[in-house]
Amino acid sequence: MGGTLSPRTPLAVARLKAPLLLSAPLLLSACPSPPPPLPPSLPSAAELKRVSGALLGVGDVLEVRVYQEQELTGLYRVESGGGFLFPLIGEVRAEGRSPSELAALIAERLRAGYLRAPQVTVFLKEANSKKVFILGQVKKPGTYRYEDGMSVVQAVALAGGLMPLAAPDLILIRAREGDALSEERFSVPFKEISRGRASNAPLRPGDILFVPESWL
Repeated sequence: MGGTLSPRTPLAVARLKAPLLLSAPLLLSACPSPPPPLPPSLPSAAELKRVSGALLGVGDVLEVRVYQEQELTGLYRVESGGGFLFPLIGEVRAEGRSPSELAALIAERLRAGYLRAPQVTVFLKEANSKKVFILGQVKKPGTYRYEDGMSVVQAVALAGGLMPLAAPDLILIRAREGDALSEERFSVPFKEISRGRASNAPLRPGDILFVPESWL
């Protein structure tokens, strides 16, 4: 047969297998990797309501009232250094304090040579320091001001709603309580929440809500 190799010879088999072996890595690389596992289940709403959102921060606008001292009553903004100038007593550190703690501090300093028994009340008028971050498959991803009682549904609505390719389960990332340098991740069954089959999840300042792309 003029030296023609039979398809059954080892050399011919090797030549046939070689393209298949070479194409195997290409086929594997073309297949998408499996989706990452979802984080642990979301705690109950009662557990998540134990928030630390009462502390003041840079950018917050406060109303300070001093009883029967009209000239000391007014609006004050917490500046970049974490404090603000208050009449008579000068710089007051507000960042990291609650409104009641700040009121007690102002009253204490006013008693030190200015007023006999000052009655001070502090109200948070604008919580500009408290933010939530909404990222991923939403129409308007970005940073949004936190409002008391804000929920996952409200946050998604602020971000313009979900994109068509959004996954049914969202990911909530938040700082671990008592340790701002570490974080916890929770799976939020948004599709079930929107259908009334699961409880809405409350947010707290600093939360990151990530909407992944659906794998289907």
